[in-house]
Amino acid sequence: MCRKEWCFLCSLAVLSLSSASGSASGCEVLGKFNMQRLFKPGDITIGGIFPVSNKQEQSNISYMVKPPDVSCVGFDLRAFRWTQVMIFAIEEINEDNLLLPNISLGYRILDSCASPTNVLRAAVTLVSRSEDPGALCPPVAALIAESGSSQSLAVASTLGPFRVPTVSYFSTCACLSDREKYPTFFRTIPSDFYQAKALAALVRRFGWTWIGALHSDNDYGRNGVLAFTKEVQKQGVCIAFVGTVLRTYTRARILDVVDTIKQSMVKVILAFVPEGDLYPLMQEVVLQNITGIQWIASEAWITAARPSTPEIYRSFGGTIGFVVRKAAIPRFEPFLRGISPYVDSSAGFIRDFWEIMAGCRPLAPGKVQAAGAGARDVKWCSGTETLAGSSNVFFNVSQLRVAYNVYNAVYAIAHALHNLIFCQAYGESPVIPCVNVSQIQPKQVSDQLQKVKLTNPFGEAVFFDKNGDPPPSYDIINWQLTEGQVDHVTVGHFGSASDGSYKLSIQEEDIVWGTGHMIPTAACSAVCPPGTRKAQVKGRPVCCFDCIPCPEGTIANSTGAVDCDPCPREYWSNKRRDNCIQKTIEFLSYSEPMGIALTVISLLGACLSLATMSVYIHYRDTPVIKASNFELSSLLLFSLFMCFLCPLPFLGKPTTLTCMLRHTAFGVTFALCISCILGKTIIVVTAFRATLPGSNMAGKFGPAQQRVIVCSCTFVQIFICVLWLNLNPPFADKVFRYSNKKIVLECNPGSEVAFYAVLGYIGFLAGTCLVLAFLARKLPDNFNEAKFITFSMLIFCAVWITFIPSYVSSPGKVTVAVEIFAILSSAFGLLICIFAPKCYIIFMKPEHNTKKHVMRKNPPRKVIYSSK
Repeated sequence: MCRKEWCFLCSLAVLSLSSASGSASGCEVLGKFNMQRLFKPGDITIGGIFPVSNKQEQSNISYMVKPPDVSCVGFDLRAFRWTQVMIFAIEEINEDNLLLPNISLGYRILDSCASPTNVLRAAVTLVSRSEDPGALCPPVAALIAESGSSQSLAVASTLGPFRVPTVSYFSTCACLSDREKYPTFFRTIPSDFYQAKALAALVRRFGWTWIGALHSDNDYGRNGVLAFTKEVQKQGVCIAFVGTVLRTYTRARILDVVDTIKQSMVKVILAFVPEGDLYPLMQEVVLQNITGIQWIASEAWITAARPSTPEIYRSFGGTIGFVVRKAAIPRFEPFLRGISPYVDSSAGFIRDFWEIMAGCRPLAPGKVQAAGAGARDVKWCSGTETLAGSSNVFFNVSQLRVAYNVYNAVYAIAHALHNLIFCQAYGESPVIPCVNVSQIQPKQVSDQLQKVKLTNPFGEAVFFDKNGDPPPSYDIINWQLTEGQVDHVTVGHFGSASDGSYKLSIQEEDIVWGTGHMIPTAACSAVCPPGTRKAQVKGRPVCCFDCIPCPEGTIANSTGAVDCDPCPREYWSNKRRDNCIQKTIEFLSYSEPMGIALTVISLLGACLSLATMSVYIHYRDTPVIKASNFELSSLLLFSLFMCFLCPLPFLGKPTTLTCMLRHTAFGVTFALCISCILGKTIIVVTAFRATLPGSNMAGKFGPAQQRVIVCSCTFVQIFICVLWLNLNPPFADKVFRYSNKKIVLECNPGSEVAFYAVLGYIGFLAGTCLVLAFLARKLPDNFNEAKFITFSMLIFCAVWITFIPSYVSSPGKVTVAVEIFAILSSAFGLLICIFAPKCYIIFMKPEHNTKKHVMRKNPPRKVIYSSK
């Protein structure tokens, strides 16, 4: 529509509305449009605008004169039925003695031709002075308009400033809920705000993440797809493409959309389009035999009759979508079958309706059938035709949806008028008018509509929220082919729950899919399996991604994971990276080969110590045993026996008790062992010193002094261990640093200082003993233990010096094995070096086990002794 025509309409609307709001004597018609109408006078008139014709013919406008009358084509049976349900509801209310008693409702119904400009013409006509004879400015209570959102926007924006209430039955654009822009707009169909949520819930239910979208090039389509896009983007769904269609588009533009569909390769497409805009595209899709697509329909076309044919079903079979609630109005069928051009020949639209239903054109009143060439193009009715036995779907009133919305709109307006006129709600008594019918103002009706809450004759509550919207309630419809006919099968429901949330319930097993028997998949990239995560591809939509395996130690135990979750500290990821499994617990156990070997060697050493002790006890009176100090040797063998048993607490699962025992037992037994060797070394040195002239060392170092040396040296180690256990004792610890897949159970020394103090003290005793033994190694006695002690201390010190770096650098249970090896090596070194020579003499050289041989001095060596 050009700007000049809009200006003309707007100026006419303002002047007409101004005159309509004045007194009867001030009414003046400034202009009128010649439009088909249905009319019935009444005390109060309700206006109705319906797209009975589905297309407005284009006309040439000269911009110099008033635009010509509108010419509309394409009769819409469904919209015509909407007009009839409005008439039926008004007549039902007029027959009701409780609702608006003694007040008759009239109606004026006009055709919008599904055009925003023509709906504005109709609205201006309805709120202006009546064009019908005998009617002097009857009050227009409200308008029931319109089916398209763009048309309703035109009406609401024009009539809103004048507070004329408008109730729509099929306009769903969420933009119409703006109370600041459209303060008097109401509707009996849920807003697309809720339909977008329902569609998003459906997409989420079936896991579709890569879909196409089509919308009509108007407010309904644009706002609907925008609302849907906002909803699905919250759940990671991507829109592959957005196509635009309109009934007035050329075939070339339709083909562009079809090419987009073919090139995108998407398997799921949402069509947020009215049926009239979508039908040309549907025909082209069928013509090009495009199949295998799951179509999602908005409520604007899912139940439309024109596309619900077996031919369209070839490409659109299995379509799934949402529709408003349905209802059956049994008394409405006889009313529809009673429509006839012979009852009221002047009623608008009836002749077009009859031509479609009866297959012939009724004669105009007072005319006869024309003759000539033109008569052959039209089949004229004989006047005996009837619709009583017709099986046309037009007469099926068991599943009314949009028509039911019209029905509720009429009743909502009637209840608002009742509450206004009688100042009390419907059903309360007595009923005494308190407002003069002729004084009703549109604003008063709007205020009452906002407050109205009624139960219609079918027991359903009808009311409006603060935005003029009803509560959301949708049925889920699926296109199925039954006996050659397309059925709209209900397979689920979407509505609001009592807690304010929204609930989707659907019977998947009842659905026929457009892509076959299985639920279609719609994804730009395959869903990442467990054990992998999504990795966004640069420059691609968020739904297009690569699947990257989770790093070690992390898992993704669900499909489509965005991130990999780290396993708890004591767990590690399995090979598939989809589950955390407990890490292997590692410690040096008795059952493994190394543990068995160390246990055997330890027990062997303990047995050798006991065997040597038994030999010493048995041969304690022989010179060799006497010369080696039987008491100290026995104590040394006992300490070695204990040293050989020390590795046993190192094996097995560490506990606090075993950790405390292994370190302290090791420290004390080795301190006792070295103390005994130190005592033997001192004896050797003092024995030699005692043989020198003037020496009294033998008297100063007897058995008592030997015991004091052993006990005092051992007590120092005991004191260190007691402090250690009291201040910061060893404890069982889980160590994770050695391996990501293992937990090493080991004994934490607690205090590193105490641990190295124990080792250091043993080293101090060993070093002292080594020095003394080394100084006495060349003493002239034939049987001199100093050289054996020296050699044993060399082995002992070498073992423990190499132990420290090995202990520090060894991981896990190898550390324990190194420590056990050091204990056993040093113990065997002491046992063999000190006691093996004596056992050799006892068993292999018994002739040397004599006092004479033991006391015989070796040939003198160049040893210089000084004496004071």
